[in-house]
Amino acid sequence: GHAIYLDATRFAPHIAPEQFPGQAIAVALYEHAGIRACEIGSVMFGTRDAQGQHIAPPMELVRMAIPRRVYTQSHIDYCAEAVIEVFDRHRTLRPLVMTYEAPALRHFTAHFREA
Repeated sequence: GHAIYLDATRFAPHIAPEQFPGQAIAVALYEHAGIRACEIGSVMFGTRDAQGQHIAPPMELVRMAIPRRVYTQSHIDYCAEAVIEVFDRHRTLRPLVMTYEAPALRHFTAHFREA
């Protein structure tokens, strides 16, 4: 494999898809342990209907890339421990509000604030 995927819907069930649970987890991992992860869910694939209502994609994931032959076992252990620590306090993760989105490929430049 080349990545580990976290199921954001199960990780943070108190955050609705339109409040970007995957992005909230990715932010928490970075703030807690300096680990960069990528949201693959409502930020990347979510859309809006004609009334502006959020249409969620089928999955809400967080991707943690693991390039081959780059990380040591201690790197992997550190990441695993950080995920566990963030999960242990997952109820404190706050929903997010998107304050800016580009007309195309919004996940590259979107801006957020806590709800």
